[in-house]
Amino acid sequence: MTAAGPPVDLWNTPERTALRETVRTFAAKEILPHVEEWEDAGELPRSLHRSAGGLGLLGLGQPERVGGAGESVDQLVASEELILSGVPSGVLASLFTCSIALPALVRSGREDLARDYVRPALAGEKVSALAITEPDAGSDVAGLRTRAVRDGDHWVVNGAKTFITSGYRADFVTVAARTSDTGHRGISLFVVDRGTPGFSATRRLDKMGWRCSDTAELSFADVRLPADRLVGEQDAGFFQIMHQFAAERIGMAVQACAIAQRCVDLSARRLRERTAFGEPLARRQVLRHRLAEMHRRTQVARAYVRWIAERAQAGEDVVAEVAMAKNTATEALDQAVDGAVQLHGGEGFLRDSEVERHYRDARVFSIGGGTYEIMNEVIAKHLPLR
Repeated sequence: MTAAGPPVDLWNTPERTALRETVRTFAAKEILPHVEEWEDAGELPRSLHRSAGGLGLLGLGQPERVGGAGESVDQLVASEELILSGVPSGVLASLFTCSIALPALVRSGREDLARDYVRPALAGEKVSALAITEPDAGSDVAGLRTRAVRDGDHWVVNGAKTFITSGYRADFVTVAARTSDTGHRGISLFVVDRGTPGFSATRRLDKMGWRCSDTAELSFADVRLPADRLVGEQDAGFFQIMHQFAAERIGMAVQACAIAQRCVDLSARRLRERTAFGEPLARRQVLRHRLAEMHRRTQVARAYVRWIAERAQAGEDVVAEVAMAKNTATEALDQAVDGAVQLHGGEGFLRDSEVERHYRDARVFSIGGGTYEIMNEVIAKHLPLR
């Protein structure tokens, strides 16, 4: 009987090790020298999208037929390595909105959508956004009120969206709108171009974190769209959105674990280098134990998140497990960013401190992509309670 070899680490194959090196070089050259400038400006430059697109980073995990390459894990590896290199998660939120705005267009199989929207976005020539959340309907997708009514060869859209990442700069937006009064079964997706009469980004939202990621309120006032701007089948939008939510939640879980790990690394360096009362802080048991607890939670969360990500890529139905992964990761993140600020002392409280930025940016992870409470409701629905 032949002994089994060591398990394959899908996250560190030779190809993905090379990808990580490419990402680190990209971060050092194209992102890190400009972070403060972008945080002050409240948005990313379009040149960053073109640079990332030119390297193929925006197309990771997308099919080759639309200009993509690799598997979903490749995109997760790139996101993880950017954060481990010191890149704020706000940069990723805005740079990679194509990962949430494009999947429905790609799955439609339509060449015109691939030509006009998907390929330009993956090349970094166009900025995209996904518009689902509304002022009165956050995680309750079935309760959205934006409406699209058929009028001959057009759809007429009226409504409003809020908390839309990259919404202020987007060249086009994938929009969820109600097309019938049948609850979650009456929602459809449309693609709307910037400059379409009646469509506007009415307000840029000021946020606690993700300062370099523009976030907008959008307005649709009698927006007339050609019939072919419907993406997929009419009234199938809810299921398209749910399919995308799983990928978005896994992505946020991976990023949360990466930020936690970055905070552990920064804190370990702080304890080694900082001296107090004549010796390094690392000699203080209470500080070492706090760092050990941060490290333990981060490692456990990352192992679970990676396992679920691999199962999702393999096509398994892991809806509840994805919700558990997101909540597990955000719990580890919250503990890590709080610990990192504490271990950095006064320096961690300063606005030019990296751990201070992570502390602010981390707060959105248990809100975005479905709140912590909604994730628990998803988990509860898969329990044998009836």
